[in-house]
Amino acid sequence: MGHLCNKTFNCEKELTLSIIGGKWKMLILWHLGKEGTKRFGELKSLMPGITQRMLVSQLRELEEDLIVNRKVYPVVPPKVEYSLTEQGRSLMPILESMYEWGKTYMKTVQINTKTTISKN
Repeated sequence: MGHLCNKTFNCEKELTLSIIGGKWKMLILWHLGKEGTKRFGELKSLMPGITQRMLVSQLRELEEDLIVNRKVYPVVPPKVEYSLTEQGRSLMPILESMYEWGKTYMKTVQINTKTTISKN
């Protein structure tokens, strides 16, 4: 496929997964897409288990990829808000489809597991 941001991608799927992949990025995108603009602390409290360092890293990567917008207000103490860019908003149908797929898959696995257990 080519190069983008000094990375080589063999296909568009690989590029997409590079941007939204990882443990936390999809959750960040989901919260910003469903709930709107959030401050750093609000995002952190929505994701138990994420460290401050990891959240900063993931937000920076999403910002570099033009998926998340970071707005800094010139006040004391500093106020920073994060929101989805137009490109970020365009990912929401994909994330919603992934959510629905996961929900259906989980039900299927649970049904199959119960059926297997009851046969034994």
